[in-house]
Amino acid sequence: MALFRFGKSSSESADNSAGSNEQPVMAKPGMFDRLRAGLSKTAQVLNTDVRDLLKQEGRRVDTPFLEELRGALVKTDMGPSAAETIVKDVGERLRSRVVDPAVVVESIRRTLQDKLVGTTGDLAESSSGPTVILVTGVNGSGKTTSIAKLTRRFTEAGLRVVLGAGDTFRAAAVEQLSMWAGRLGAEIVCGESGSDPASVAHRAVAQALQGNFDICIIDTAGRLQTQSNLMQELGKIRRVISKQIPDAPHEVLLVIDATAGQNALSQAEGFKEAAGCTGIVLAKLDGSARGGVIVPVAERFGLPVKFVGLGESADDLATFDPGSFVDAMLEGVLQP
Repeated sequence: MALFRFGKSSSESADNSAGSNEQPVMAKPGMFDRLRAGLSKTAQVLNTDVRDLLKQEGRRVDTPFLEELRGALVKTDMGPSAAETIVKDVGERLRSRVVDPAVVVESIRRTLQDKLVGTTGDLAESSSGPTVILVTGVNGSGKTTSIAKLTRRFTEAGLRVVLGAGDTFRAAAVEQLSMWAGRLGAEIVCGESGSDPASVAHRAVAQALQGNFDICIIDTAGRLQTQSNLMQELGKIRRVISKQIPDAPHEVLLVIDATAGQNALSQAEGFKEAAGCTGIVLAKLDGSARGGVIVPVAERFGLPVKFVGLGESADDLATFDPGSFVDAMLEGVLQP
């Protein structure tokens, strides 16, 4: 199965940096600043609690220091695992010595990047026929807007897109998706209010096949991970799609609201199994979000982060690059 490549991973960028001026999508002019603004709440914690801790003149790395460091790191929502890894590393390297800010910063950077290894903005592409992408998430997570942003990327690449308005329980969702389809030059398949979402998915895929579309993106009803009947519905949609195209859906993206903090972990819990999620879109990454939560989500569920949403317009979607993400968290805050 091929891949749609929207940008380079951090490792690819590093490998090519010596011989090319090409930059990953996140690093293009203006995008890094917007990403940094989106991570401002996370950076603020690093800029206060952690930085102040590192600036205490003559402070030695002992148990109380390491406990304070752990507590400050957890406040960024990076999770206890990442925080513990950093604390352990710092303790092993500096125990009983005077605090060396450069060592602590380097440990934070390396740990976060290591835990996000494998994340990429590449999307699976069907080897023949249309590529089918299923989009899931809880109510209000930003699914519809994320679909619009993906559609914009595909249409700008010259690909033909058909959308399936599978959230048949909310007329507003269908209306919003129809509006975006009209703006972005995509086709859309809708059903009657309250109709079977699997039927809408079936018709959307059928139209993609018959009309020789390149991409079929299917929206699903926002649901809580505890609503077992709705989670079972996701399985039904997958089965219907796979009967039309054996290896479809080619991607199942879980949209997570970055402002949800640690609640994002419980959001992802049920979806991975019920929907067979293949990747994450971190939506609503603005100044009110603690974007560090993507670290424990990616680590715990083994799902790559594909994209981050940085605003409300169709252009506000950035290919996820771990290096740029971590740099934005630490930019101007904790320089070694």
